[in-house]
Amino acid sequence: MAMQIKYRANMMVGDQAYPAFELANLIRFIQSQLGTEATEELCQHIGTGINELKECQWVRVWQLSATIAFLMQRSRREDVSLLAGLYTRVTDLGFLLPLLGECRSLGECLEFVLNHPKWVGSFADLLLLEDEHQISLRWLNTGRAEPLIYRGEFLHSIGALLSLARELTGQEIVFNAISITGTLRPSAGLAKLAKRVEFQSDFNEWHLDKSWLALAVDLTQFSARSQNFEQQSSLIEKIIDELDGDFPFVPTLETMALRLHMSSRSLRRKLAALGSSYQRLVDQQRCQRAVSWILEGQLSVSEIAERLGYSDSCHFRQSFKHWLGYPPGYFSRLGQQN
Repeated sequence: MAMQIKYRANMMVGDQAYPAFELANLIRFIQSQLGTEATEELCQHIGTGINELKECQWVRVWQLSATIAFLMQRSRREDVSLLAGLYTRVTDLGFLLPLLGECRSLGECLEFVLNHPKWVGSFADLLLLEDEHQISLRWLNTGRAEPLIYRGEFLHSIGALLSLARELTGQEIVFNAISITGTLRPSAGLAKLAKRVEFQSDFNEWHLDKSWLALAVDLTQFSARSQNFEQQSSLIEKIIDELDGDFPFVPTLETMALRLHMSSRSLRRKLAALGSSYQRLVDQQRCQRAVSWILEGQLSVSEIAERLGYSDSCHFRQSFKHWLGYPPGYFSRLGQQN
């Protein structure tokens, strides 16, 4: 079986909606590890708490990112976000449980997660690499999130994934390997999750033997529950929709502000409060389109540059490397393996 490569532009930022149960789990973990005073300080900072989260299904991405950042800053353990992920239990999944109720294998659960980022939540764009024996999931930071916090989000994600997979199957599943950008102190938590842990990697990535995906799961007890999936309005969602509608033309900040019935100063301020900016959202959209086209292999770099509105391919190559840290050729070679 040749290498199969699939790209998922799943990254969510700022005020986009994220499942509230994940924030509630994080806050409970912080309460158990750092105590009441730290928990109250965090809740004041993010504007919500456990009692409020019991009454809602959605929070904002920035609240999750801020909570993970708070945990990493206050804890002495570099792998603390991983431990928080391992704290996750199946019954914590709230409204996702009836949606997962139709899944009959671990592979079907993973497929659901990858195909429904707006229900499950996602901190990253994803590159799925699959051969006869192994499946790998590589995180792409197209939104240029702060690297240390981004790595913490990755560790939290793999902790939650493995904790849930083990509970659902009753098996001590381990990754073949976990690849991590930068370095960490030796971690017993990481050592128990993978046969091999690699540091100073190009990307945050995990690798799993495909035989685990055939394991049966039973979630039928949750399948009959009915749920309401209405999400709150998001400023960033509105901007992304406008950018998609105008693509490849990019409205100026002033034009976008007029469409959203506010001043350009207000738009800048609101996006800054969400940890983003208009240019960052424009770059994220361009980067996602570029990665997708490069992996498809139907267009040359020059043609992609032209489609994205660049006057020359050299300028595009520089921008692409600025977005992801690697030139377009890195992804072209991946596409050739597909």
